[in-house]
Amino acid sequence: MAELTYHPAHPPIAVRSVEARIIGLDATWLRTRWKILGAGRLVVPPFAGRGRADGLWQTTCFEMFLRADEGAGYVELNLSPSERWNVYDFTGRREGMAERPMPREPDCTMRIGTDMAIFDAAIPVTGLPKAPWRYGLAAVIEEQGGHKSYWARAHMSDAPDFHDPACFVDEVAAPSDT
Repeated sequence: MAELTYHPAHPPIAVRSVEARIIGLDATWLRTRWKILGAGRLVVPPFAGRGRADGLWQTTCFEMFLRADEGAGYVELNLSPSERWNVYDFTGRREGMAERPMPREPDCTMRIGTDMAIFDAAIPVTGLPKAPWRYGLAAVIEEQGGHKSYWARAHMSDAPDFHDPACFVDEVAAPSDT
C-alpha cells in the first residue's frame, strides 16, 4: 500500500492515515483499494445506487488519475461509497474535460469498522486507456462537522490539486495475457 499524505492546509481531525494501491489488473478489471485508519468520524455518502454523478469530491470520494504516455492528456476517475462514479478525459492539466465513455459501470464497495474503513473499486479495463500508465491515487475525506482533508502521494501547491503532474508518481505495466 502507498501511504497518502494530507494537504498541510487541510489536516484531518481523527483520521490517522490513508493508504491506497492497485490490488489487481487483468484483461477485464483494474482493482484498487483505499484503507483509512481513524475512521470513527468518517462521513460516508448514503447509498445512491450505481450511476454517473458529478461533484462526488464534495464529500468522501476516492480518486485515481492515470496517464497512458508522456503526453499532456490523462483520465480522472471519481468513485464514491454511494456507488456513484464518473470518469473524465482531460486534454491537459485541468483542460478539455469531457466524460469518458464506459462500456460497463465500476463496482464499488465500502466496509467500515469502528476504526478502519476499506474502499474497493473494480473498474472495467475496456473503458480505460491501454496500459502501461503513470498514475496517482487520492482521496477526499470528510469527517463529521463538514471537515475535509485531501490525501495524495504528493502536494506541490498551497491548495490541494490532485491534477498536478507531481501526483502521477506510480507506474503500472500492461496486464499479462496469462
